[in-house]
Amino acid sequence: MRDIKLIVCDVDGVLTAGEIIYDNQGNELKKFNVKDGFGIKAAQYTGVKVGVITARESDVVHKRVEELGMKDYYHYLVHDKAIAVQKLAETAGCSLEHTAFIGDDVIDMPAMKIVGFPIAVGDAVQEVKDLAKIITDAKGGKGAVREAIEKILKSQGTWHRVLENFGGIRKPL
Repeated sequence: MRDIKLIVCDVDGVLTAGEIIYDNQGNELKKFNVKDGFGIKAAQYTGVKVGVITARESDVVHKRVEELGMKDYYHYLVHDKAIAVQKLAETAGCSLEHTAFIGDDVIDMPAMKIVGFPIAVGDAVQEVKDLAKIITDAKGGKGAVREAIEKILKSQGTWHRVLENFGGIRKPL
């Protein structure tokens, strides 16, 4: 975990609980966890890039990606997530060995197989959990991304910088 330079997340089932909701006008609604958003901002603050890969296109996801400053690391309508994660790693200027991928279902497995650090959310399917180096306690859409990022940043020794900047907590001398 210490050498991770890029974290790539699936959307449905990872950044959301995996539910797709439509209102009476046919608009798609998604619910994102603010703790995951903070985790993403914390990673970016320490220099770790964060990207998103999804098989679906969604205006709601486009908006969330822009809010979190990930538009340069966003691929949608992806059918082969291994190819997409390779492209994101190239864009980020890092190797696949230094890339983590957070997934929940079988469509994520090709990407998880080629990165250096595959991660499964707590409610991932068993095949995904079997590939993962860590499995979060939290479920997808319920803070799993934040949990994974915090573990990565702590292993890199940079979590204290997040606490100092965002929490006003100073590291003891």
